[in-house]
Amino acid sequence: MRIAVFVGTRPNLVKAAAVVSAFARKGVDVQIIHSGQHADANLSGAFFTRFALPDPAHYLGVGPRSRGEQLGEIVVRLAQLLPSLELEELLVVGDVTSTAAGALAADSCDLPIAHVEAGLRSFDWGMVEERYRRVVDSIAQRLLVSEPSGVTNLQAEGRDPSEIHFVGNVMIDTLLRFQSEAEGAREWERLGCDRREYIVATLHRPSNVDAPEALAESVAVLGAAARRAPVLFAAHPRTQARLEEFGVSLPDAVRLLPPLDYLDFVSLMSGALAVLTDSGGAQEETTVLDVPCLTMRENTERPITCELGTSRLVGRSVTAVEDAFDEIGAGVYPRARSIPLWDGHAGDRIAALMLGER
Repeated sequence: MRIAVFVGTRPNLVKAAAVVSAFARKGVDVQIIHSGQHADANLSGAFFTRFALPDPAHYLGVGPRSRGEQLGEIVVRLAQLLPSLELEELLVVGDVTSTAAGALAADSCDLPIAHVEAGLRSFDWGMVEERYRRVVDSIAQRLLVSEPSGVTNLQAEGRDPSEIHFVGNVMIDTLLRFQSEAEGAREWERLGCDRREYIVATLHRPSNVDAPEALAESVAVLGAAARRAPVLFAAHPRTQARLEEFGVSLPDAVRLLPPLDYLDFVSLMSGALAVLTDSGGAQEETTVLDVPCLTMRENTERPITCELGTSRLVGRSVTAVEDAFDEIGAGVYPRARSIPLWDGHAGDRIAALMLGER
């Protein structure tokens, strides 16, 4: 079966690694096509080596551009490439610009599309990721769902049940594969911290960082957390740029970190007292790591992390964050429970499904 996986960002690769590895265990080589949406050091050859991924068979080299320019260029370049590959199916991952562009290009070539993480919904139309999810799910033929809410959402949108497949969470496949190594690295010691005596923070969503008032409120939340324990702030490059642009200073107990690779960041999360984030992936990872996750959003497309996991929506409310830390200090903050099919075998189920074995 001729299948390609289309990626463009680091989160794409973390998830795609589980699928590519599962196909490899079955003796099936899957091509990787890389859009070039992210072209930083974390997507270098070392990253592919770490995840035992083959080098991309095709690199579109779109590079840094405005979102609209990236979307258009990826569609054009991929639509020109796909007919020559004679694929049977294109697999797209997640909810980034490359995901939507990959699906649109495949649709223009009448190539079937499989969407990993189908059905996730925040119901927040202000999020570009939400719009991308809906676009991709509207044209994909194989909807690969990571949590039960995805099945419910797709059924409510009228999708044929035969196209909806609850396979589990590929992000968790990769986390479980590297968890022991990441925890053993004890990245917190390199940064001069003690286990469970520091907080990890990461922010990147436009709603939290792209307006001066929102960024100031976000920093105030970090400051409130820093009164409980030192905060290690792994800031997205855009967030760092906004801090400089708006002249927003970080509190003394908030330490700005340089970009971290995947294992270093997982290591830091695993040893943390808590994680402050607006990342969907971190909500999932902290649930498996059983680390309190204070999610600085008003909604989430991953509700299972709040229902059975350690994630709590706190927005930019200092009061909500302080209340959560009171519970953490008292030992009564909710612990994670078992989540269906977050067992390290989502990639295997996807490979079996696409190969007609289930």
